[in-house]
Amino acid sequence: VQLQAFGGGLVQAGGSLRLSCAASGFSFDDYAVGWFRQAPGKERAFVAGITWNGADTYYTDSVKGRFTISRDNAKNTMYLQMNSLKPEDTAVYYCAASKTPIVNTYRVVDFGSWGQGTQVTVSS
Repeated sequence: VQLQAFGGGLVQAGGSLRLSCAASGFSFDDYAVGWFRQAPGKERAFVAGITWNGADTYYTDSVKGRFTISRDNAKNTMYLQMNSLKPEDTAVYYCAASKTPIVNTYRVVDFGSWGQGTQVTVSS
């Protein structure tokens, strides 16, 4: 199982970034996937999640209306479009696949396969 995240970088507040995560080594379209982030000195936290077929999406309150998660099962790839970025969005962003095909919650413990992380820095 391999997940590889791309697309992080340095952006000014109010700007946009699009993260991508390429998956391989498992049946990507059988699992829920999500994006998590970890800021310095803080625990890894849920950002956004999407069900195996893309029918349902979930977001932490602080990113609702600004971030959009999506997936392309034909390409084994997931995305996180981030708009109106704020300095508090600065963190290492991780993509992850759930431990089981269907999950009722999108907590860190519900996800077993993780990408290497990509740094997002938002300057004020």
